[in-house]
Amino acid sequence: MNLFAEIRNAVTDALGRMAAEGQLPAGMDLAAVAVEPPRDPAHGDMATNAAMVLSKPAGKAPREIADALAVKLLEDPRIAGADVAGPGFLNLRLAAALWQGVLRDILTSGTDYGRSGIGQGQKVNVEFVSANPTGPMHVGHVRGAVVGDALSNLLAFAGYEVTREYYINDGGAQVDVLARSAFERYREAHGLEPEIREGLYPGDYLIPVGEALKEKYGDTLLDQPESVWLADVREFATEMMMQMIREDLAALGVRMDVYSSEKALYGTGKIEGAIETLRAAGLIYEGVLEPPKGKTPEDWEPREQTLFRSTAHGDDVDRPVKKSDGSWTYFAPDIAYHFDKVQRGFDQLIDIFGADHGGYVKRMKAAVAALSGGRVPLDIKLIQLVKLWKDGAPFKMSKRAGTFVTLRDVVEMAGTDVTRFIMLTRKNDVALDFDFDKVLEQSKDNPVFYVQYANARINSVLRKAAEAGIAVDKAALTAADHAILDHPAELALMKKLAEWPRLVEIAARNNEPHRVAFYLYELASDFHGLWNRGNDEVSLRFVQDDKAISQAKIALAQSVGVVICAGLAILGVTPVEEMR
Repeated sequence: MNLFAEIRNAVTDALGRMAAEGQLPAGMDLAAVAVEPPRDPAHGDMATNAAMVLSKPAGKAPREIADALAVKLLEDPRIAGADVAGPGFLNLRLAAALWQGVLRDILTSGTDYGRSGIGQGQKVNVEFVSANPTGPMHVGHVRGAVVGDALSNLLAFAGYEVTREYYINDGGAQVDVLARSAFERYREAHGLEPEIREGLYPGDYLIPVGEALKEKYGDTLLDQPESVWLADVREFATEMMMQMIREDLAALGVRMDVYSSEKALYGTGKIEGAIETLRAAGLIYEGVLEPPKGKTPEDWEPREQTLFRSTAHGDDVDRPVKKSDGSWTYFAPDIAYHFDKVQRGFDQLIDIFGADHGGYVKRMKAAVAALSGGRVPLDIKLIQLVKLWKDGAPFKMSKRAGTFVTLRDVVEMAGTDVTRFIMLTRKNDVALDFDFDKVLEQSKDNPVFYVQYANARINSVLRKAAEAGIAVDKAALTAADHAILDHPAELALMKKLAEWPRLVEIAARNNEPHRVAFYLYELASDFHGLWNRGNDEVSLRFVQDDKAISQAKIALAQSVGVVICAGLAILGVTPVEEMR
């Protein structure tokens, strides 16, 4: 049950009756009519903008519409009050029974409460991580992996059919650098001094690769020129790096449905096919680009190139797809890869990119728009940097990687659940501070602890009630007299629970899983607030001498626990039943 959707239906039904009676024009578009929590809870339980958005098309003052709408809504027994505010907003107060009914819905549905059908089974591809297969993943990849995985969980919860995908960048020059770096470790495995010259990867993680190469090839490659061993070593090292990456993702609780290879696009006609599709649409031409911003004519050497007319689909400038020497640009295989996703029948594409790929957003959206005829939307989420802190100072050490802190470093120090939750405590396009000391402390300032502590408290209530002989099974709590729960603090908690289905839909529509983490912290705060009030007001404690009263109050606590567990599942975090 989405109570906000129900009341919106009540509002649109009332508007329909007003139109039938001649108070409003018939056939008005009601798509912009919204029902949401008021900014100030003191103003009511819900607010609608109906009068404001219908004023112009109706040719009436907002307050005139709002006054008439209020009269109609008060005919509904669910509406206890309707007050016009400001220029024409309508604040609504609902009957207490509606909030109390939320508990029955939660207890009946379990963690499916809030599950939505807005996705209608649409196929969504979420591509995330896609780190170069040249070494272990670093802390920046952690955030992108968590955001992508949580977003996938969220979309599935909202009724979408989700495919998690990793694009292996194994077609560029960086994998040749990997092969040369691994070959030096192969030489080292034979007792020779490795030449880790500038430009090669220095991390110790390549030592096992060198040893594995020795085991497979013996000393047969030692005296051979690069032309003999480069391709084999590249393939061998890339596969070992991908195995490491898969293990890193598993440590973070992330699984992929599909791994796609950039290398597989070359020599298969896929790049050529994508470019020809664009050419057939009149979007490929031979031309010379204007000099980039900041360049003077003396700095700029005009060269004729094969260009994609991306400006026809919202880009700032047209983009090269082939260099003057006839080779493909980096952009060309990306076009082919996204065309492949379109051809696989996805209704929506989502890419999770690092912030350094900001310049790629417009051109990639233009390519997908052109290749899909505007049918398939592409949303690109940019992941800002994570700054690590420990003991009050920046934390940068990682001997294994050589130059950066790895995913494994973070997970081993903070734990999977803490890492995942903290990575979602900021919107993806905002930089995030990850302080190893603070994320492990047990305080209100640590959001993951605060949410987990709420769930642990709820489980302690259930244990205490069971010890007192109070039935706390699903049937007993569902059948309890929830009308007993009429204290403002209890009603406020029920109102927060009623927001969960609406929150899920908003977060899914905007591809913003961080909203779930924010909501869970707010819900936990409201629960802890009620718990703490019970220290002074005995009547607010969850376990009372009267078993019937206890069951009603425990039903409220258990409902909070159900929603916390549902939210944590979306975030990929395991609920804690008892704090240690």
